[in-house]
Amino acid sequence: MAIDPSNILLTGRVAVVTGGGEGIGRGIAEGLAAFGASVAIWERNPDTCASAAEAIGALGIVTDVRDSEQVDVAVARTATEVGIPSILVNNAGGVFSSPLLDTSENGWDALYRSNLRHVLLCTQRVARRLVNAGQPGSIINVTSIEGARAAPGYAAYAAAKAGVINYTKTAALELAPHKIRVNALAPDLTVTEGLLRMSPDGLSPNMGHMIPMGRPGHVDEMAGAAVFLASDMSSYITGQTIHVDGGTQAASGWYHNPQTGDYQLGPG
Repeated sequence: MAIDPSNILLTGRVAVVTGGGEGIGRGIAEGLAAFGASVAIWERNPDTCASAAEAIGALGIVTDVRDSEQVDVAVARTATEVGIPSILVNNAGGVFSSPLLDTSENGWDALYRSNLRHVLLCTQRVARRLVNAGQPGSIINVTSIEGARAAPGYAAYAAAKAGVINYTKTAALELAPHKIRVNALAPDLTVTEGLLRMSPDGLSPNMGHMIPMGRPGHVDEMAGAAVFLASDMSSYITGQTIHVDGGTQAASGWYHNPQTGDYQLGPG
């Protein structure tokens, strides 16, 4: 059967994007809407939730996805006002420095709740709706390159993101009989509002030396991968983590020498 260009379209489908108020989440929400999906943004910040929803033409629901009761409310409201979501993007997350010897129990729990617990809560709630309705679906978890490599100073965050990768594999197997696919996206450095706020004088040109393609990623490039995974173009892909990182994962420590531009492994 020949590939039909219409297979990339998401017309008639309902998509939920957690943490969709700004950054990668908003970029993905915009991309899904552009390809025809009706989008619901679950975002705990009321201001960014409202502004993103208005700009995209989405349903904005102020939700802290770390809280199971709030997730239950958001699922019910989305199903009532837009329809049962057949696309879920678990994008919400957060990070702060947590050196191994200094990480408190509260710090560990906070990073776990921000980056892994909600992936279970949202996946479970949405998948239950799909299974009960006998509908197929696509679940996309946003992890990080830090989930696939060591991250000194960020042990708890990296552990949670690694958990997302493994959870993606297991959830894919459990949900495959129900025709629900589960995949993950792993970005490296991506230009977002948060990154720009931390760099008021502009991004350093040296950022590109660690990335084979020589530049940070853009949220639209994450959105393109998400649209692909949400659509029928990826109908036989499940349990996979796609590194949308300009080649950083493949580089495994090789980087461009700032002076010569040649690849070198480690400091020279």
